[in-house]
Amino acid sequence: MQNKFKTVLIAVNLISLFGCAQSNKDITPQTYVAYKTSEKIIVDGDDSERSWEKSQWSDAFIDIEGVKKPKYKTQVKMLWDETYFYILAKLEEPHVWATLKERDTIIFYNNDFEVFVDPDGDTYNYYELEMNALNTVWDLFINKPYREEGNVVLNDWTLTGLKSAIKVNGTINNPSDTDEGWQLELAIPWAAYKTSYYQDNVPRDHFWRVDFSRVNWQHDITNGKYTRKKDEKGKFLPEYNWVWSPMGVINMHEPEKWGYVYFSSKAVGSKDVFSIPQDDKVKWELYSLYRAQKAYYNKHKAWATSLDSISKENISIDNKTLKPVIENHSTGFNISIKSPFSNKTLIIKENGKIISK
Repeated sequence: MQNKFKTVLIAVNLISLFGCAQSNKDITPQTYVAYKTSEKIIVDGDDSERSWEKSQWSDAFIDIEGVKKPKYKTQVKMLWDETYFYILAKLEEPHVWATLKERDTIIFYNNDFEVFVDPDGDTYNYYELEMNALNTVWDLFINKPYREEGNVVLNDWTLTGLKSAIKVNGTINNPSDTDEGWQLELAIPWAAYKTSYYQDNVPRDHFWRVDFSRVNWQHDITNGKYTRKKDEKGKFLPEYNWVWSPMGVINMHEPEKWGYVYFSSKAVGSKDVFSIPQDDKVKWELYSLYRAQKAYYNKHKAWATSLDSISKENISIDNKTLKPVIENHSTGFNISIKSPFSNKTLIIKENGKIISK
């Protein structure tokens, strides 16, 4: 297990290394209003409950870089109650297959569905859950993004109390027919995300940062079984990465780009409206400057001392001009912006954390 997991970390770290300095100004995170349900949700992979029928599907997933349209459609619905965060995902797939049956194995070596959750939105201490069509689970706790020194991934963390179920619309692992796809249903207990025993962390009328990813591989059929497709040199062809809220780079581990899920206390079927807070848009600009500062350091082996070295354009949000200030110190840097919306001073440090004053 240890050597296997080390290999995965190396691969993800390489993705982070090449993706860290990139950004896409045109990408805006997705939003979704999840309503509170009073109905008992039976986690069976089906969506027969009235609450699911009244819930809205998300926008269809797009390519992780926000460019290519996926070959197959993926959508999600979300609900909540005082105990669980419910997720329903529908994945179009004419060939439903999976081979991995051991919990905490590397699930994305199969076609999979992935959930990312950052409860307080600070990009630190977030959670990842992956599942294949056999309902095999890989759950992880990550203390900070791979781009940061001292990153630790707890592969033995267990999402205690998770309920999950798969419904295959077709026949799994049967290459002789054509399937419609597969559907998964999750009930994630809020208690699994507590940071202290007595913490009441149910996000009533509050938002969390959440994203979803789908990994899909091209396949071959060998001796009547599905296998990942290889090129003429025997190397696996790269996977497709389709996501709910696009990242702009092939790297899910930039939590500041994830979507916003607002947990409304109103009944399912209501028409609540959620708008991304203006100060969060200021934070996006701080993260852009942070990535540019990191890229500058990788090239020059020193931090930039002026904003002109890392940004050549004026920054504004809704016709409000932002005036970043950069300060270097013995262990790194601070980049600060006084928000024209709240008058709070938001500061990002070299470790990627934002503080508010």
